[in-house]
Amino acid sequence: MIGLISDIHGNFVALTEVLKAVDEMGISDIYCAGDTSGYYSQVNEVCDELRVRNVKAVMGNHDWYIAADSFCSRSKTVNECIQYQKKIITDDNLRWLRSLPLHIQVDGLSIVHGGWTDPIDEYLKPSRAYFDNVGGRYFVSGHTHVQQLTNYGDKVYCNPGSVGQPRDGDNRAAFATWDGAIFELHRVAYDFKKVGELMESAGFDGYYYERLAIGAKHNGRYGQENSQDAKV
Repeated sequence: MIGLISDIHGNFVALTEVLKAVDEMGISDIYCAGDTSGYYSQVNEVCDELRVRNVKAVMGNHDWYIAADSFCSRSKTVNECIQYQKKIITDDNLRWLRSLPLHIQVDGLSIVHGGWTDPIDEYLKPSRAYFDNVGGRYFVSGHTHVQQLTNYGDKVYCNPGSVGQPRDGDNRAAFATWDGAIFELHRVAYDFKKVGELMESAGFDGYYYERLAIGAKHNGRYGQENSQDAKV
């Protein structure tokens, strides 16, 4: 059994609760589908914890913005958060981000951040037709912050959802597990108010963190109620 996490985005408070749940399941092997960094204030705490646990991670778009000293062309908010993290990230953690691969293949499971056309920044719309053009059977990606599990018969796709910033109407941190054949989706509550306090201490106002209370983007909700644990 392995743990699957994604889109932590510097939210160490949420990551701590997810890792507690994973530990209680007796899982030691954890894979991250990208975006360790971005948005929230504890990028070093997150990177330190993943490195200590030897979590295998792919590079997400936010990780790339920091690792390549780049920026996001879509969002002023993202760039302000990334600029803050560029100032505080340690040299060791920066080197770790720069070392992350675009793709991980483990025991027949293919992991990217975005999609298999653009591993870093593709907003994947999974379908049978899409995966007919991708070799393999089991697939994991993040990036959308929406937890999803779809069985296409001979191919199975899983988005474990976002640890640090869910956008599917459920404010609980999301993750998944995989036993080599079956995925399970999980949610765990965390103290999102603490994240807000840490952001305020870092100089950010409520606009940057209030979405955590509703599990949505700034500009609207997905309308989905709390998702239930699911298996395929």
